[in-house]
Amino acid sequence: MEELIKLDAYPIRGLVGRLLQDKTTRKNILFASDSYESYGAGYRDDSQMTEGALLGFASCDIQPRVYKAAAEQTERTRKRAEVFTPARIVNQMNNHCDAVWFGRQDVFNRQTDEICETVIEPIAFPKGKDWKQYVDSRRLEITCGEAPYIVSRYDVSTGEIIPIERRIGVLDRKLRIVNENAANETEWFKWAFRAFQSCLI
Repeated sequence: MEELIKLDAYPIRGLVGRLLQDKTTRKNILFASDSYESYGAGYRDDSQMTEGALLGFASCDIQPRVYKAAAEQTERTRKRAEVFTPARIVNQMNNHCDAVWFGRQDVFNRQTDEICETVIEPIAFPKGKDWKQYVDSRRLEITCGEAPYIVSRYDVSTGEIIPIERRIGVLDRKLRIVNENAANETEWFKWAFRAFQSCLI
């Protein structure tokens, strides 16, 4: 699998510590997997992830669930009650939320069965609502796992990379709106940051 994210590259390198924080407990998120125990005591399933620990991995050492052994997947499902939702279901659910917000269907894409056709035209907003309100609208994923409802870098059931223009997560959609509407770089950074702030896991 190609590298999904370069943890040591700009702008991620400066944000890794913040991305690891659990906003509820104010501690770092847990590894929640025995997959990395061979690295030492700080890599057990109940160990908090640290920036140093993550940056110590080679990119191929961190694998999404779809690439782990079937026995390990089954154990994680049993032990942690993990349910991995296919991209088409994630898309249908996010489409439903957007249909409620926009007051119409098929805002970002049109889905029939397994086929998802991206809407290419810039997103139009209903009367009385604008792009900034959409970016600021709060979205919560309460049992996120790999957070496919927020970001959709790949299909968690197949491992297939989803091209940027076809990504279906809530944050992906908000960043598209920022890209389509920000007047300059300063405004882009401001609203991209607000898009991240409005997506809660």
